[in-house]
Amino acid sequence: MKKVIKNGTIVTASDTFVADVLVENGKIAMIAKNLPSEGMEVIDAEGCYIFPGGIDPHTHLEMPFGGTVSRDDFETGTIAAAFGGTTTVIDFCLTDKGIPLKNSIETWHNKSKDKAVIDYSFHLMIGEINEEVMKEIPQVIEEEGITSFKVFMAYKNVLQADDETLFKTLVMAKEQGALVMVHAENGDVIDFLTKKALEEGKTDPIYHGLTRPPELEGEATGRACMMTGLADSQLYVVHVSCQEAAEKIAEARSKGYQVYGETCPQYLVLDQSEMERPDFEGAKYVWSPPLREKKHQEPLWNALKSGQLQTLGSDQCSFDFKGQKDLGKGDFTKIPNGGPFIEDRFSVLFSEGVKKGRITLNQFVDIVSTRSAKLFGLFPEKGTIAVGSDADLVIFDPTKERTISAQTHHMAVDYNAFEGMKITGEPVSVLSRGEFVIKDKTFVGELGKGRYIKRKRFNAEGQKQLAALSK
Repeated sequence: MKKVIKNGTIVTASDTFVADVLVENGKIAMIAKNLPSEGMEVIDAEGCYIFPGGIDPHTHLEMPFGGTVSRDDFETGTIAAAFGGTTTVIDFCLTDKGIPLKNSIETWHNKSKDKAVIDYSFHLMIGEINEEVMKEIPQVIEEEGITSFKVFMAYKNVLQADDETLFKTLVMAKEQGALVMVHAENGDVIDFLTKKALEEGKTDPIYHGLTRPPELEGEATGRACMMTGLADSQLYVVHVSCQEAAEKIAEARSKGYQVYGETCPQYLVLDQSEMERPDFEGAKYVWSPPLREKKHQEPLWNALKSGQLQTLGSDQCSFDFKGQKDLGKGDFTKIPNGGPFIEDRFSVLFSEGVKKGRITLNQFVDIVSTRSAKLFGLFPEKGTIAVGSDADLVIFDPTKERTISAQTHHMAVDYNAFEGMKITGEPVSVLSRGEFVIKDKTFVGELGKGRYIKRKRFNAEGQKQLAALSK
């Protein structure tokens, strides 16, 4: 049955207006005032915003780490994402050296098969560059529609790649129309500082943060930006947590480099003191890069407002406090890195950003959806409300006040990093390709209904034109 959404205020990255939305065959068929509704399902959005579905460009669902596996899989993770207003996630496939890339992709397809309730896609980790990998990358782009590749500059002896691998990946990405992503921290120095801390008996969760200072994130970000300029390629810096890294991205962009940055809600509203909580509770707040001193929050907000940072990812990688995080008692290096954010990303940005006047309503949509769609080859099918686009829509009550809690969230994990935080704004109903996943705050979706999305290649010229238009 056709659906028509009435009485709501449509908000895109560029416009805000009152109109009806006609949904047919999973697509937006018409946008106009006073659309006829006879024989259709009428959805009343009175008093609500109608947003394009959120796109979370950074998730780790059912990801192995440190001898355990992240708690939320493609079932619980995508259900929680939908409750939070997200209708597309892009998850990271981890790879192993010496093993064909396609093996990792197949593993991730098996993880997600018959589980996801919203659409999803994959990024692919590059841990080495050799003849075999260079042959495989074009095939991966063509056959799988994976057009973004992640290189770790941290986690020495586990995930970290060397600078040669990063540079060659940037060169290959330029040739193939792909976007290179980096986890930018100086893994070699972190390794030294970590060993030193343990030798000195400094084992509590706070030392996870103190051995990964912001200077090392800034240094690695600057190095990656410099290599991007040298390769005349394109770079996306994930989970920017500090002023030093944001400044390096802004500096690179001022030189005309194709460099983009993502931050996460946890860095905007939480700070380093969380890792000092007693009774090992600080372990709940261990992830990488770590939380920073509070003084870094305003520079990150300003970077989002000015457009020097473009997106907000969740970096969802949830581990239970009991049975997983507590593996690191007596040794902070054994605490699984990651936290649960997929459900609250959308609303935290609205409440702390729009409601507090830090960003505009249209910037909110751009940050939470549109820019990720454009950078990762999903636009205009996703990331906007336009005729012909997928009917991924969020009906959002901007006045609803609530308190975030593990007691009421939909993630599988046993705590919430934002526990007790009071926020304003909540998704009421969420549609994925025209079908309700969340209806009146109740899950009505279907496991396996989410589709794997093959993405378009990165278009450098198109991004330059978009950047010029947004100035």
